[in-house]
Amino acid sequence: MTAVEEEYGTALEPVEVVDAELVDDDVPGAGEVAVPDPVAAVLAALDMDAKDHLNRIRPKKTRDGYARDWEVWQEFHGWLAKQTGTPLPLSSITVGTFVSFVTYLDQVVEAPPNTIERRITGATSEARSRGYTVPKEATEAARRALKPLKLDKERQKRGRGKAAAISPDDLRKMATAPLERQPRPTARRRRVYRIPELARLRDQALQALKFAVAGRNEEMSGLDDPDIKEVEEGLMVHVPSVKGRPARHVPVTYGEHRATCPVRCWLAYKEASLAAGADSDGPAFLSVDQWGNQGTTRLSPDGVGRALARYADYAGLTGRRITGHSSRRGLVTTGRKKGKRVEMLRQQGGWSPNSPVFWEYVDEGEAFEDAPTEGIGL
Repeated sequence: MTAVEEEYGTALEPVEVVDAELVDDDVPGAGEVAVPDPVAAVLAALDMDAKDHLNRIRPKKTRDGYARDWEVWQEFHGWLAKQTGTPLPLSSITVGTFVSFVTYLDQVVEAPPNTIERRITGATSEARSRGYTVPKEATEAARRALKPLKLDKERQKRGRGKAAAISPDDLRKMATAPLERQPRPTARRRRVYRIPELARLRDQALQALKFAVAGRNEEMSGLDDPDIKEVEEGLMVHVPSVKGRPARHVPVTYGEHRATCPVRCWLAYKEASLAAGADSDGPAFLSVDQWGNQGTTRLSPDGVGRALARYADYAGLTGRRITGHSSRRGLVTTGRKKGKRVEMLRQQGGWSPNSPVFWEYVDEGEAFEDAPTEGIGL
């Protein structure tokens, strides 16, 4: 008998080793009911509420545009099913489907490159809002496929083209355009349309101030009277936040010409507007009907754009595409020609530091700065 047997009185039995899997105590066994994790449930609910909230605060124009982009994505899938004989789910977002989407929009729909780029953005946003995965490599591949299309002049002609920049000279032509609009030769109605004086003052102030702050249509529409403060040097304008962009405070100095001086134009319109019953705490720019009666509602973003296009037409600025971006482009190109600092121009218009559009405007304004052909004896 061994010492161990003497101590315990019996012989040790051999131990049987069992090869078994580890079992997680949290996993319910047969017949047990899983208890939901309250933390996970709250987080999931918050995520859902956040998605709904972000969708609600998105501008209606953006929502409608993205919805149309998703419809085009569905139309592409219908076309693709006819070509391959196999319908794919809308969630099939891969390098292949996104590059094929670009090809479809270019060759079948014959959309301009800018529209294709927007379709990619809209389809991506809508897919993610529906819980679909959009791989980064898919969007990158689509944009690489789009890049040569954007450089093709024939494809560029498909669209309306980029907005033309306006200059202070253009603003003066618009500000001094005739008050009476003669009917076009092809017009059915031969009535002469006369612009009411209050509308004239409003649009002069609107266009001069829009140029001075490089304002977007939505920003000019959202301005309230208290946002525009008179100071010794001119005006300090609080440009409101739109589409998630940060608000900004920008200085506006007196101009050299009365017709386009943003300070004097604003003060003249403000005096006339208050005399017509405007609220000093209300919208900066109000609607005016064809008889010169001032309304109580603010001028809409579309109204801001139409006012600019209308006065450009009255001034005979034809042959160029004048839009709401013309003022923003014009401030940068004119400013660079006059030697204004790039950073100051960027801050004035609220562009992000890496905005490709802003730097495109800068390049345009600097095109003849130290031009290679200048002063070389040609």
